Amino acid sequence: QVQLVESGGGLVQAGGSLRLSCAASGSIFSINAMAWYRQAPGKQRELVATVDSGGSTRYADSVKGRFTISRDNAKNTVYLQMNRLEPEDTAVYFCNADVYYRSTYLRGSSWGQGTQVTVSS
Repeated sequence: QVQLVESGGGLVQAGGSLRLSCAASGSIFSINAMAWYRQAPGKQRELVATVDSGGSTRYADSVKGRFTISRDNAKNTVYLQMNRLEPEDTAVYFCNADVYYRSTYLRGSSWGQGTQVTVSS
């Protein structure tokens, strides 16, 4: 089994910053891409940003230039630096990892439990 634990959410005023972290642990052989998704009330979960094992990144248009995704492969941890936050960024943020499991070498997708980000206007 693989566990993803997110941290760093909270309440911030518009224009402020937050940094989310997500640490993966458990039966991990290797991790391919890691990503952040978010889900606002009444909306579908959407992709925010991804980073592959080589460090290449992709972003949703709505966060380009404001958010930065990064990872520490030695720690199996992914980060999301969020700057110039807007009320529209309010959502539960979920971490996702594309994992090869150590016990079976099979590939699977693991999710964290989510962390709330609230941006007040």
